[in-house]
Order: sequence, then structure tokens, then C-alpha cells
Amino acid sequence: MSPQNHEQVVTQAVMNRYVNVEKTKRDVLTALQHYRGLGPKLDKFVFNDGSDQELLNLDGTIPVRYKGSTYNIPICIWLLDNHPLSSPMVYVKPTPDMLIKASRHVDQNGKVYLPYLHEWNPNSSDLPGLIQIMIMTFSEMPPVYSKPKTAQPPGATPYPLPYPTNSPGYMPMPGGGPNMPYSPAQTGANTVYPPYPTQPGGYPPSTTPYPVYPPASTAGYPPSQPPTSYPPPYSAGGITYPPYPSTTSSVPTGQATETSGVTGTSTTTSTGTITEEHIRASLISAVSDRVRAKLRDSYGGSQAEVSVLRQQQADLNQGKIKLEGLISKLEQEQTELDKNIRVLREKEGEIKNVLSRLSSATEPLNVDEAVTTTAPLYKQLLNAYAEDQATQDAIYYLGEALRRDVIDLDCFLKHVRSLSRKQYQLRATMIKCRAKGNMAG
Repeated sequence: MSPQNHEQVVTQAVMNRYVNVEKTKRDVLTALQHYRGLGPKLDKFVFNDGSDQELLNLDGTIPVRYKGSTYNIPICIWLLDNHPLSSPMVYVKPTPDMLIKASRHVDQNGKVYLPYLHEWNPNSSDLPGLIQIMIMTFSEMPPVYSKPKTAQPPGATPYPLPYPTNSPGYMPMPGGGPNMPYSPAQTGANTVYPPYPTQPGGYPPSTTPYPVYPPASTAGYPPSQPPTSYPPPYSAGGITYPPYPSTTSSVPTGQATETSGVTGTSTTTSTGTITEEHIRASLISAVSDRVRAKLRDSYGGSQAEVSVLRQQQADLNQGKIKLEGLISKLEQEQTELDKNIRVLREKEGEIKNVLSRLSSATEPLNVDEAVTTTAPLYKQLLNAYAEDQATQDAIYYLGEALRRDVIDLDCFLKHVRSLSRKQYQLRATMIKCRAKGNMAG
């Protein structure tokens, strides 16, 4: 499917189904751009309570480097409708000729458990980072192995070889035989693998050539796969050779020596006893697995601390922005307040000067002469306004006198008619004065 078709499928799937349409679309298209073995699909997902919902999922394979060869591991990533607020659900989807190898990261149903999913952060976590972590985890502990087809013939080598021999396109189960292929990756000259992801900051690169043994069951992770049964001892020339040691021995189940893993042949002696090479490979593998587990735990704890610190940093930055805004607002208000105080003090000084001048005057103040105008037009307007207000008061008191029976109705109407005619003339004069002086109203 071309990138244009991918974008069309993703757009149709997230539209009217997902809360954060743009973020989900951008995250999915970025993952599809880096990992061409995945494709978008809209399918129905059934939850544990029996309810179902149509969700977008990325179905296909991711390239995993295991012991010098690249294999395509089938997976399916389901995105909830509030992505990226909730972490995705990841499953391993084995083909008919594969079986799931349960470990601390994958249960019997194929569901994937990773610290990256458990500590999912909507602001810093994304699908490309999740796929990178899965590739690194599966390169140390493969989630699937090939299904056994036929029983081992009596004359064949009694000990399985854990490493890939001359078939780089197949991934053997650690502890399974090399002749049990599954879904081989095409290794032709014209084959183009999806780009191998860069090494993320937290996980250390896996450089040891030794096989990764399934660790003991850890609380909180699914149990590991039951031990593999081995063929019974065989006889040659009347001599019975002992069987390969069981899973309770010092050598981990289903693992051969280091030399046999590299050359594809077994260095077990003809008596079938455990050599120093067996013990050496077992100890190195056990120590390397413990170191990897501690590094992963340390990385998980450090990542959680970093996430908390980043969240605190984001909160502090937001608080800093708010405080800077408040300080700027307070400074503006302080400037405005200082300006108002200065104006009020000036007005206060002017009032004091007027009061002192009035108090020092010897002659009494004439109220009629207290208000003067600068032009005859303004004086005419002022006198008309004063007479209009006085006429209004006279009409009011005539009404009060009529109400109290001080005057009769004929007297009231006579005086009101006269005052109203005068008030009309005064208001007409005010209108003309305002129009002459270009004043509003």
C-alpha cells in the first residue's frame, strides 16, 4: 500500500472516532513512514467485558536482529479512541507455523508488556519509540518460535542447536532445532528491509553473542514457557549414553554450547557428559541476563524519574509564565496609580489655592456673578437654561398646591398654560443657541 493510501485509510479511520484526530494521525503516519512492514487497518476490537469497538490498528511485521540475522516478527498495535492519552495495546500474532514463547514481556495470549507502555506519557511517548523498544526487547528475547513438525530420528544429533546455521531467513526458538523454520524473511538481492531503528537513549545495545535464556518468573510478568522435553537416551554398541541434562541442571534448558552456536555443530563429547564449555556458556548467559534485567530495571526507574522531572519542569515553566504576566500587570497598574496620584495632588493644590483666595476676600461672594461666560451667546444659553429649570420647578409646585387643595383647578390650569408657553420659548432659544455655537445636543 502506498503512503497516499496509508494516509487516506488513517484519515477515514480516525475521523469521528478519535478524540485527538491530528495527533493520532501524525503519530501513525510517522510510524508507517519508518516501518514499511506495517499497515493501517480499521477493525473491531472485543474487550474483556464483551463490548466491542471499531479501532485503528497497525498490523504487519517489524524487523528484529537476532544473532546476526534479521527476522520479521508479526505484531498488531491497537490504538484506543483517546490516543495518545492512553497507551496502545500490543499483541504478537503468530502465523500457523509459529508458537508464542511466553516471557516476562509476552504472555501466552501474545499480549506485550513493556515498561514503556506502563509508563506511557502523552507528551513524550509515541509509536516509533514504542516499536524501537519492542525491536530491542525481541532481539534479546524472541517472542515466537517455529512449531515442531516431526519427531527427531534416532540417528540425529540428540542435542538441539539454538543458533541459526546457514538459513538466515529463519528464527529458531532458543532451545529448538535449526530445521524448524517459520515465515522466512526474503533475503534476495532485491529485498529491501524496513529501516532498522536507531538506538534509543535508555536501553543499552546488545553486543554479547551468547544466547538469551528465559529468566525466572518475575512478579507482575507472565510466566515463562514450560520446559522442553528431550528425546530419551539411545544405545550404540551396547553402551547406553545418558540423556541431556533436564531443566533443573546447571545448564539452562534447550541451550547448547557457545562453540556449537557459532559453527552449527555440537562439541558434546561422545559420552554425553557436561563439559566445562557447557558450564562456562551457562554462567556467562546467566550473568548477562541478570545484568540486562538490572539495566532494564534501572532504565525503567530512571525513565520514570525523568518523566516526573519533565512534568515538574513543565509545571514550573507554566507557573513562571503566569507569574511574569502578573508582575507585568502589576507594574502597569502601579504606573497608572502613580499617574493618578500625581494628578490628584495637582488638583488638590489648585483647590487649596482657590479656598485660600476665597477666605481672604473681604467682600461677600455674589452668586449671580460667580458664574461668567466668555461670549454673549453662551450667556444667553445659560440664562435660558436657568429660567427653564425654574419654570419646571414652578409647574411642579403648582401641581403640589392643587393636590393639597391650596388652589383650584382653574387657577392651576391658567398658570400652567402660561408657564408652559414660556418654557417652550426658552427651550427653542436653547436649541438655536446650541446650533449657532456648534454644540452637541
